[in-house]
Amino acid sequence: MSKSYTNLLDLASGNFPAMGPSREKKRLPRVMTVPGVISELDDDQANSVSSDVPSSVAQDRVIIVANQLPVKAKRRPDNKGWSFSWDEDSLLLQLKDGLPEDMEVIYVGSLKVDVDLSEQDDVSQLLLDRFKCVPAFLPPDILTKFYHGFCKQHLWPLFHYMLPFSATHGGRFDRSLWEAYVSANKIFSQRVIEVINPEDDYVWIHDYHLMVLPTFLRRRFTRLRMGFFLHSPFPSSEIYRTLPVREEILKALLNADLIGFHTFDYARHFLSCCSRMLGLEYQSKRGYIGLEYYGRTVGIKIMPVGIHMGQIESVLRLADKDWRVQELKQQFEGKTVLLGVDDMDIFKGVDLKLLAMEHLLKQHPKWQGRAVLVQIANPARGRGKDLEEIQAEIHATCKRINETFGRPGYEPVVFIDKPVTLSERAAYYTIAECVVVTAVRDGMNLTPYEYIVCRQGVSGSESSSESSAPKKSMLVVSEFIGCSPSLSGAIRVNPWNIEATAEAMHEAIQMNEAEKQLRHEKHYRYVSTHDVAYWARSFFQDMERTCKDHFKRRCWGIGLSFGFRVVALDPNFRKLSIDAIVSAYLRSKSRAILFDYDGTVMPQTSINKAPSQAVISIINTLCNDARNTVFVVSGRGRDSLGKWFSPCKKLGIAAEHGYFMRWSADEEWQNCGQSVDFGWIQIAEPVMKLYTESTDGSYIEIKESALVWHHRDADPGFGSSQAKELLDHLESVLANEPAAVKSGQFIVEVKPQGVSKGVVAEKIFTTMAESGRHADFVLCIGDDRSDEDMFEIIGNATSSGVLSSNASVFACTVGQKPSKAKYYLDDAAEVVTMLEALAEASAPPSFEVGASDSP
Repeated sequence: MSKSYTNLLDLASGNFPAMGPSREKKRLPRVMTVPGVISELDDDQANSVSSDVPSSVAQDRVIIVANQLPVKAKRRPDNKGWSFSWDEDSLLLQLKDGLPEDMEVIYVGSLKVDVDLSEQDDVSQLLLDRFKCVPAFLPPDILTKFYHGFCKQHLWPLFHYMLPFSATHGGRFDRSLWEAYVSANKIFSQRVIEVINPEDDYVWIHDYHLMVLPTFLRRRFTRLRMGFFLHSPFPSSEIYRTLPVREEILKALLNADLIGFHTFDYARHFLSCCSRMLGLEYQSKRGYIGLEYYGRTVGIKIMPVGIHMGQIESVLRLADKDWRVQELKQQFEGKTVLLGVDDMDIFKGVDLKLLAMEHLLKQHPKWQGRAVLVQIANPARGRGKDLEEIQAEIHATCKRINETFGRPGYEPVVFIDKPVTLSERAAYYTIAECVVVTAVRDGMNLTPYEYIVCRQGVSGSESSSESSAPKKSMLVVSEFIGCSPSLSGAIRVNPWNIEATAEAMHEAIQMNEAEKQLRHEKHYRYVSTHDVAYWARSFFQDMERTCKDHFKRRCWGIGLSFGFRVVALDPNFRKLSIDAIVSAYLRSKSRAILFDYDGTVMPQTSINKAPSQAVISIINTLCNDARNTVFVVSGRGRDSLGKWFSPCKKLGIAAEHGYFMRWSADEEWQNCGQSVDFGWIQIAEPVMKLYTESTDGSYIEIKESALVWHHRDADPGFGSSQAKELLDHLESVLANEPAAVKSGQFIVEVKPQGVSKGVVAEKIFTTMAESGRHADFVLCIGDDRSDEDMFEIIGNATSSGVLSSNASVFACTVGQKPSKAKYYLDDAAEVVTMLEALAEASAPPSFEVGASDSP
């Protein structure tokens, strides 16, 4: 865990207070749409995770949290107070169409205007009453550092693949900006906490401004149903890992139940970061992708957002009658219009588009005087030197092109550098032959979608001659934007390749009409069915599915600051209580203690794998108790285990998963394998060598009875991929051999058939029973897939009569993960602590001999 944020605000102490004692005014009441008494949220209730509203009368609500509320605000003409209205262009407002009709929606976010401190309570009440909006007011110093600082100087460039190479290019990481980002997210969380009903509400958080908000909310409400959707790109792990607070943000996002991305590429990059930085591997089950994180399954959703069809179609009905369409048709009569509509920022590639237009006019002179690029530039939302340089370059290029190729009555580039309404934009879409998007990186970009719908028009609104005409449209789009994979009929380009982009524009405007029509129809079918309501409905359904077992599991929070996470476990899977096992240990007379070695009493990360003197002492104390039969059951070879545990004379050892076995140091090794045919080694070893040569960091371990291919030190992604390939390869070539191929933690192993830790456990129990010492206490502990065989045997042993009928059985895995064991301990240190407690409970050997019940 990074130490970069220790003692940051209240986080390090785990103290996430609600807004409370410091405010004189009472908090906002919780919002309900059913009759009943609405109680104020007093301080005691604020610190409770239970709802004040009985779930039988409460209905599901969704609280949508984003940086900005979907409302417009302006001062009243008399300068007394504010007037508010819905922002019809806001995605947050549009997505309501995809939510259940009876679902209440509450918005939490900031306003685009500064509201004086004295007016904030009144504005809050007004917005809550009339718009069901809860404003988060950020102090000016935090707002500047949070939005223009951390969001726009660090996250936005990095997520668009721009590295801070120098102080003048991208800037250096500023710790105070990160602290402001955390403070702002905390303020948003306090506003959510004021209105949330945690047992009934869903929370849907939007975009990179609020990536640590899930931790604040999860800390308060461990079972809260919460989703997050990222509207920007997520960069590759090579880019993301440069962020100094990389792990803090990843861990915060993983406190959500569902994390959404526009494209598979963005999701793949996120999963790669989780794998490389946190060691988490994802699984795909029946089409759903999930990450196992401390017993919780965090869902990964891939679904590109769409446009609001109703809004654009209603604008078209107005625009069609508008004089603007006819005026534009007259203005560009006889011309072929290519259109660009972009925000003015450094990643939209407007400069590259202009250079491509210039190249088109040079290479294809026939378009001089005929082709016009209309470029609409929406006002910049960011600021900085890089943006100023791009703007200067764009204006200079426009001027050069128009001076070179312009003539009376013909201007090859029409640059519109001012806000354009959706109605006027629709008019331009209507008359454009092709839309060109050359962004070098963009999360989604809905311009092509809007263009397709505008070119389709709306039935009954046009003259009969135009209405019956075939609909057609052409798109030239950058392969680096989120909508590109969805538009299979578009001409995709690498915008950095000016010549190829120019040729794509040429191909688009000279393509035959039938081809344009076919491409348009294909796109319109997709865009009209995958609209914003479809996207919201799909995301919300997945959030419901991911959260459906929340109230069936036992949950609790652990960890400080952004290391905080919730452990969620099946009610039957619980942490092993040292008091409980010691109590059972003291009551018993015949005990079997079986433990794995690597990852169980020895941490996987240790370089020196020999047991410590403390571990040797604990094991000797357990072995010296005559009531105990103690075995280490490991996949390691007998030589290393025999050497390491040579001081433990009474310790039983099962090496190589039980192929070799001895009951004490005085006894000979027994060969427990069913087969002595090792001809399969000559087949398996060359295959493993092939994969070792091609996988840097891997190696082969040759045991007496097995071959093991290790890839712990290889690249995580490549090593895992190669392990799957090797597993398939070996299973294929060894199909008719007396050998079993197994995969484990960073290994692929080939061993004789009929050899497993389960067989070892069964043999130990049977031998004890045959000597009249039916075990009435069994402790079996391990961390790996091979140990699951032991846990399974233990589960069946009591019913088969091998164990005492009243035996206390403790099957325990290391780490919280799906297992056949009923208990778990967190790590090797806890295992050693538990064994030490058992050792202390054993009587000294001198007093034990006379009291022994051993035969």
